[in-house]
Amino acid sequence: MDFPMANARERFRGSIPALITPMHDGQLDEPALRQLVAWQIAEGSHGLVPCGTTGESPTLSSDEQRRVIEICVAEAAGRVPVIAGAGSNATAEAIARARRAKELGADAILSVTGYYNKPSQEGLYHHFATLAAEVDIPIFLYNIPSRAVVEIAVETAARLSRIDNIVGTKDATGHMTRPSLERLACGTAWRLLSGDDASALGYMAHGGHGCISVTANVAPRLCAEFQEACMLGDFRAARLLHERMMPLHEALFCEPSPAPVKYAASLLGLCRNEIRAPMMPLTEAGQAKVREAMIAVGLL
Repeated sequence: MDFPMANARERFRGSIPALITPMHDGQLDEPALRQLVAWQIAEGSHGLVPCGTTGESPTLSSDEQRRVIEICVAEAAGRVPVIAGAGSNATAEAIARARRAKELGADAILSVTGYYNKPSQEGLYHHFATLAAEVDIPIFLYNIPSRAVVEIAVETAARLSRIDNIVGTKDATGHMTRPSLERLACGTAWRLLSGDDASALGYMAHGGHGCISVTANVAPRLCAEFQEACMLGDFRAARLLHERMMPLHEALFCEPSPAPVKYAASLLGLCRNEIRAPMMPLTEAGQAKVREAMIAVGLL
């Protein structure tokens, strides 16, 4: 390895927004993306994830993915780590995307399980093990069975944790037993990042290190304060912040994501309210829910 992996793991913590991808007339809105990244860092976010699910990665072209990561890395300028979404359900394509993310300067990658083709646990192990052998970059497993159908078993995560540059997981299962089970199976160096804002408080109490967050797109300071309270072990303060944000966590999933969070971001002037087909813009009823939640939280 050409990087100190043990030290690299410690950087991945706290509030890490799964960034939206701003668009204008169907194209990437580069000025808005640059401003979004700068604002996130100024507001206290501890890391950034471009080209994740919230960034509409399934509908971004290869050139667009490259440009989004390139801009994010350039604007972050080493101030916070960038974990680039670079997964695929085809192993060869996942390798190609991971290599590109490394070339662009990403600090780590987020690699999803084999959606649609539904590999076995042995298939998942070989997919990620092959990726790790081919690309010398820290890798987070993205465990999201609600979208990918397949779930990484704890036993499979344990096997993968023995590979030096597979450093942790983004856990979007919502199962509160997972962080404890993975800590026992994978060791305390294994980085545990929640992928679900609504259950992040419980996840952190079970030993999590942070959250790759949707809500942090529009409430980065509150999400950062929540994570900092968790990391200090002040779960009373964390609970109060979590309860304050809970209506927003719920509202941002009132319709298929990222339509709600893009609308919320547009209310703050962060981007236009544009989403790429086949996703649909937020309905009027959804808009009312999001606006009401943002007012309740104090963002509007």
